[in-house]
Amino acid sequence: MNTPAKLGAYLLGIAVIFGGALGAGRAAGSAGLLPEATGGHGAHATTTSAPTRAAAGAPVPGGLQVSQDGYTLNPLTTAVEPGRETDLRFTVTGPDGAPVTGYQVQHDRKLHFIVVSRDLADFQHLHPQEAGDGVWSVRLTLPAAGAYRAFADFAPEGGNGMTLGADLYAAGDYTPKALPEASRTSTVDGYTVTLDGDLVPGESSKLTLRVAKDGRPVTDLQPYLGAYGHLVALRGGDLAYLHVHPDGEPDDGRTAPGPGITFYAEVPSRGDYRLFLDFQHAGVVRTADFTVHAGQGAPGAATPAPETGRHGEHTH
Repeated sequence: MNTPAKLGAYLLGIAVIFGGALGAGRAAGSAGLLPEATGGHGAHATTTSAPTRAAAGAPVPGGLQVSQDGYTLNPLTTAVEPGRETDLRFTVTGPDGAPVTGYQVQHDRKLHFIVVSRDLADFQHLHPQEAGDGVWSVRLTLPAAGAYRAFADFAPEGGNGMTLGADLYAAGDYTPKALPEASRTSTVDGYTVTLDGDLVPGESSKLTLRVAKDGRPVTDLQPYLGAYGHLVALRGGDLAYLHVHPDGEPDDGRTAPGPGITFYAEVPSRGDYRLFLDFQHAGVVRTADFTVHAGQGAPGAATPAPETGRHGEHTH
């Protein structure tokens, strides 16, 4: 089978596997960012906006749609080659159809941009720049052929926060990988990060990640985007998106710069999740990753997260 045919077959498989959950997966024969059908609101544990609800009445998790509340993620780049740096450009249009130019600053940025492979083996937290007239630009290198998901996490001026998503395809032979085995430990560049706590669907779950280097606890973590750590959770299968921030913030008089970083996260369902922790030490940002399983939720109302101020559960 030639390369285009292989890619077409793979993307068709993606549409079959994820189509029910996304309501939007589309197979494609050429490389490029392809928007999908609209859905509901990105679900975060302490969301302050009124979420768009699915037919069953439950909020739709973030990142599963290209459009929400009149805002749409519009990719402008038409081709991405694996292994080659690309100037990826996109806009977000508002209810009036014009590109949005006014954004609230959230965690030191107007817009956060995440790109992950569909098999959740590759994760990139990027920082696009405004190119003018509502256009965003970011240098992106996809490491290999395959299907990827791009998330734009933002809050327009005068509006509520949201996460929009679109699929990104890079042509070529590709074999999807299985999720890594569940683990409580992650190693990266000589650092070891351990995870304490469990994800319980429908409840505010306390997670503490402890950072060590060469067997010694790290007690001088540096602020990165206004926090000692940033955590993204993605559900295996459909890549439902959840962005959380730690309990406390630098210089608040009570939050130590390590070794532990505590988060409160609420996941929408049982299943496997991939966790990606960004932390900064010695002037370098590193990412530790984990696979965890969310078990059966307890009956009754969800336990609310404690009041954490600006860096509690991410609300946009």
